[in-house]
Amino acid sequence: MIPAAPLTLQPVVAPPRWQHLWRDAVRDPRELLALVGLEHAGIGISDAAAAKFPLRVPRGFVARMRHGDPHDPLLRQVLPLDEELRPMPGFELDAVGDTAAKAADGVIRKYRGRALLIATGSCAVHCRYCFRRHFPYAEETAAAAGWREAVALIAADPQIDEVILSGGDPLSLSTSKLTELTNALAGVAHLKRLRIHTRLPTVLPERVDDALTDWIAALPWPVTVVVHVNHANEFGDAVDNALGRLRAAGAMLLNQAVLLRGVNDSVDALAALSERCHRAGVLPYYLHQLDRVAGSAHFEVDDDRARALHSALAARLSGYLVPRLVREVAGDPGKRPL
Repeated sequence: MIPAAPLTLQPVVAPPRWQHLWRDAVRDPRELLALVGLEHAGIGISDAAAAKFPLRVPRGFVARMRHGDPHDPLLRQVLPLDEELRPMPGFELDAVGDTAAKAADGVIRKYRGRALLIATGSCAVHCRYCFRRHFPYAEETAAAAGWREAVALIAADPQIDEVILSGGDPLSLSTSKLTELTNALAGVAHLKRLRIHTRLPTVLPERVDDALTDWIAALPWPVTVVVHVNHANEFGDAVDNALGRLRAAGAMLLNQAVLLRGVNDSVDALAALSERCHRAGVLPYYLHQLDRVAGSAHFEVDDDRARALHSALAARLSGYLVPRLVREVAGDPGKRPL
């Protein structure tokens, strides 16, 4: 009898650690309240709001919330509340005119020279003020069909010199998927810059792994990473390390915050945010007035108060620490200063 040849076992490659942490995110509002010691606090969480826009928040981000504080600024950004269900005049499903600016599947053209790619609908955290919380991601992602339609549009228009990756969160894609895009774009001679808008270095800093930084370091264009941090308490050692790794890979780091009632609508909170950004090597860039998306009215700060806060911030800090106060208005050729 001839013995059977031994089977050649293929090594099992474990997925990156950040993907495990992603899957382990908190999805139950009651579990979230229990984790921060507020299960008996009588907070009016809304199952109906969570059904419309599900809770998702990584446990590492939850760990930075203040235990026992129902007004914690990180908790407020993610907890579904009844206020989201109250119809408010002027708060729309498409707050910034994304639909009208569609140039191809998953490609938005609002400003001259720039093409914004809706890379994915996935995000590691569901912020309750998200201006794309009603966006039809199932039909509108640039990554569909291997990015072909998006890349063809960019290649055909020599005016486009900057590609902006947005979402969802583009860093929720695997690094191999991001590489697929940038390999396809590498042959477009008129491209000069790549910009990435992301919350992951803050809410899931483990995403900034060797594969990601190697990808950034090898790109043929200058790379700007715009992190979205709204409060100084979102930082920590792991976040600082992730941001440092992005800088070491050659990325310029900017912060784009949203002015949110009950989160950062005080001069002290805004000053602490700018100073903490600078300590982490991130330049304060924009302070956005709230995009008036349906479900977010309880976060709005009126324009007069916003201007007063911004003036007080400018009087307190060095100029390079003061972000520009802006609003996005559908149809405008750029951000509108307030």
